[in-house]
Amino acid sequence: MLAATAVFEDPLALFLLGLGLLILFFWYFATEIERRKRNIGSVLLVGICILCIAAVIPPKERLKGGIDILGGSEFTLRVQPREAEDGTFEPVTHAQVAQAIEVIEKRLNRMGTADALIIRQGDDGILVQMPGVAPGDAAAIRTTLETVAKLELREVNRRSDELGPDGRTLAERVATRDEIVPGYRAYTYAPRTEEGVERPGHILLNRRIALGGGDISVARPSQQRADAVDITLNSPGTDKMIAFTSNLTAGVDRMAIVLDGEVLSAPGFVTVPLGRNFQITGLNDPGEAAELASALMNPLENPLVVEAFQTVSPTLGAAIVEQGIWAAGVGLALTFAFVLVYYRTAGLIALFGLLVNGIILFGVMAMFEFTFTLPGIAGIILTIGMAVDANVLIYERLREELANGKSLKNAITAAYDKAFSAIFDANVTSLITAVILLWMASGNIKGFAVTLTVGLLASMFSAILVTRVLYRWGLDTSLLRKLSFLNLIRSANFDFLGKRRTCFAISAVLAAAALGGFIYRGEDALGIDFTGGTRIQFQLGEQQIPLADVRSALAELDLTRAAYPQEASNPATGTTLSIRADTEDADAIEAKLRETIPLLAEMHPTSGSYLIDASRLEISSAIGMTFLRESVIALIAGMIGIMIYITLRFELSFAIGAIVALLHDVVIAVGIIVLLGGELSLIHVGAILAIAGYSINDTIVVFDRIRETLMMRAGSIKDIMNSAINATLSRTVLTSSTTITTVAILAIFGGDALRDFSVMILVGLVIGTYSSIFVAAPVVLWWSRRKGRNLRRDVLDANFQAEVVPAAK
Repeated sequence: MLAATAVFEDPLALFLLGLGLLILFFWYFATEIERRKRNIGSVLLVGICILCIAAVIPPKERLKGGIDILGGSEFTLRVQPREAEDGTFEPVTHAQVAQAIEVIEKRLNRMGTADALIIRQGDDGILVQMPGVAPGDAAAIRTTLETVAKLELREVNRRSDELGPDGRTLAERVATRDEIVPGYRAYTYAPRTEEGVERPGHILLNRRIALGGGDISVARPSQQRADAVDITLNSPGTDKMIAFTSNLTAGVDRMAIVLDGEVLSAPGFVTVPLGRNFQITGLNDPGEAAELASALMNPLENPLVVEAFQTVSPTLGAAIVEQGIWAAGVGLALTFAFVLVYYRTAGLIALFGLLVNGIILFGVMAMFEFTFTLPGIAGIILTIGMAVDANVLIYERLREELANGKSLKNAITAAYDKAFSAIFDANVTSLITAVILLWMASGNIKGFAVTLTVGLLASMFSAILVTRVLYRWGLDTSLLRKLSFLNLIRSANFDFLGKRRTCFAISAVLAAAALGGFIYRGEDALGIDFTGGTRIQFQLGEQQIPLADVRSALAELDLTRAAYPQEASNPATGTTLSIRADTEDADAIEAKLRETIPLLAEMHPTSGSYLIDASRLEISSAIGMTFLRESVIALIAGMIGIMIYITLRFELSFAIGAIVALLHDVVIAVGIIVLLGGELSLIHVGAILAIAGYSINDTIVVFDRIRETLMMRAGSIKDIMNSAINATLSRTVLTSSTTITTVAILAIFGGDALRDFSVMILVGLVIGTYSSIFVAAPVVLWWSRRKGRNLRRDVLDANFQAEVVPAAK
């Protein structure tokens, strides 16, 4: 294990090991010799497990937690357009955002926050997460982030201070637009007199920048003057300075030093031309010279604006960890117990596959330094539920093959071959959702997307390769002679499609109610992620504060907007009090609650801090609209990608059915949350896309059996589709029940932060299970009849089963 850990210190060794495992992976699927396939699979399994375990050791150093787990500070920044020489504003470019990210990283590293996570969002957004950074330090970091340190040297117009007939200077007349001087712009300038008194006014400067921050080689606080920074130019900057000052006149012309649009000084020239060194003066605040020198070494090309700011206290982070452990432990225990009891010996093999799935998931997260976030915990639990689905698909197929009289060896081979296409298609469509999340999501939801992506790939590997290798060893060593399963869900012959009109009517009523509820609640249905504002949270533990007392305290305040208190209880960590309010009211609300409610006013006897911390989530309405736009784009992109894939793998009728079922599930799930009084927030975007992925996953399994049955049997299309749905009924009930139970545990034990996310997924899972049977398949039948097409003929023509997807060996 020490040797495996040492591999991570040598990039070449890590690359060669990864290349070797990749070669083994392709060799495994390429060879047709059973014993060789078994041996290659065994080496691949052991090698990947050792590599992933080594990647995790030691866990405290290798596994990185986000701020929602460890506590810390988070900023959402927006890169602003910069002003061109003609006074217009240039659009923000990709290179400018990349430069801003690079500068932010250097500045934060200099401040000792090297673990900061910096993520690009959209075209001009940047998310900065700093786990472990205390709220008290966040103000200084915010100042550092917003400091552009854009240095400009501009020529001062000789007539800037020239008085006109009205007694005002030329600069003042240009500032009020009473006069125009082509090529020049008026800047606010407040020089200090010898007595230290500022004289507010204006100065007229050339629009063309003579030198910029990119021309600086070294900036350091002056050793001679406390209010100055010594500047050393690089070679191009020196050439620009000489060219700029060569045509100026000493004692007449002046040069203005402009920092972030503010004129610091406008000194004259004693001698010309100037060369490599000059000095910035006028820095009077304590520490200002040192801060400016540091910022000038990493200047921004574009201004940055903090649009959202969130602080999470360590107490709340510890509570979240406890909630996640409770939810994960209970959910996984129930899942493992079900698999073991229902499938017996085969269940033991499935559990080993799930264990390998977990090792790969955590190993890859550590190897690539992905961060575990709160929604990421939900992603892990949801992934485990979906990993069970692959095993259930194989085992239900295995049950059928054994019932048909095949030997155990032949039945296992046939089960894996027949289940492969359904597992492959279902996971690929879910991966499409995960990729859309990775592309469009913010930091927290991106954590869910990362764990979902890694988990799906790991589950495919463990279900198809790991368990298959174990079965090969069991058969070859005669340790495995027979298999027996429970069979609680007997074969049936329900006429599902005969109830399609009734089901369409039920779905139409539910969809109408969902849309009506959203329209009725209007803006109240949208959380602060979309409308802007601040959520203040107090983690109360086992104690409680009556909401009536909170409302009474809020009623005494003159608030900008109405504030909404809410209380959430959790068996693991107790009660959380949250207040959603306008950002301008946040300070007054917290102060009033601490003044009015004794529990919130209690102080720690030694540290002098409050016993109950307050965490805040602050989001501007501007970024909320960006989130909303990106959410819509993500949903549309996901549906387009899924529709294209299903059309290529199946047929257009199936794609139409899948998309209708997807929209059905999303609309009703969102509507139910709104009707229950919930507020849609950014975390619900991830839940919606997860619902879409699971809905498609469930639908694809049914479609795969319909396609297979159409290719093998003749007769009525409706009867064949009913037969296929009945054949997958046991798998649908088993998988859905397991996953729904896991997510329900997450909703119960997950706390307020996880509850919004998991409740929507829970609703979506129930609706999705219903729609894959009673909506998706009937739409396929209706669409094919409406177009006058022969569905069997279209499926046979495509013949993807034989020509595109190779059978799993």
